Amino acid sequence: MTRGCGAVPPATRTDRQMQTQSVVDQIRQRLTGIGDNYNRLVLLVGPSGSGRTAALRVLADAEKVPVLNVGAEISRQLLDLTERQRVLQLPKLLEDAVAGLPCDLTILDNAEVLFNPVLKQDPLRLLQGLSRDRTIVASWLGDVDSGHLTYAVPEHPEFRRYPSTDLLLVCLRHGDEPAKVQR
Repeated sequence: MTRGCGAVPPATRTDRQMQTQSVVDQIRQRLTGIGDNYNRLVLLVGPSGSGRTAALRVLADAEKVPVLNVGAEISRQLLDLTERQRVLQLPKLLEDAVAGLPCDLTILDNAEVLFNPVLKQDPLRLLQGLSRDRTIVASWLGDVDSGHLTYAVPEHPEFRRYPSTDLLLVCLRHGDEPAKVQR
């Protein structure tokens, strides 16, 4: 039997759906009692292709909240600004984009634009600042290893490394590796 380009056998599709639901359940577990925290931020951490976007969409559908595509929204707003204006106005633009959403739970995806070195921002601090007034679940393209949350590789200009203590994380891996929850 010949399958079309990109066709997934039903068992594989079911496995992916079960893995996605497991990730969503882990995110929900992290959200329990989060209202007592100073920062109400959960990061869904994983490499490209690990299922971060799919998990966020399932969560958003279940919670009946939108997913904010940070890259598309912020990039559109930065187009008409000078480089200096971009640096100065990015935090306010992000805050306004989130404030315009109708729910206490905010889901952010495709936030890689925040790591652009030209913008001179600290992406984790921006997300933590947003999460003081509302609960944020954000996608983080990266990894957690040896007690540190990373974005990119050390040689890359966008590289970031933060201690992972006191962060609420759900970590995804490629393929059959299970997600793990870390605090």
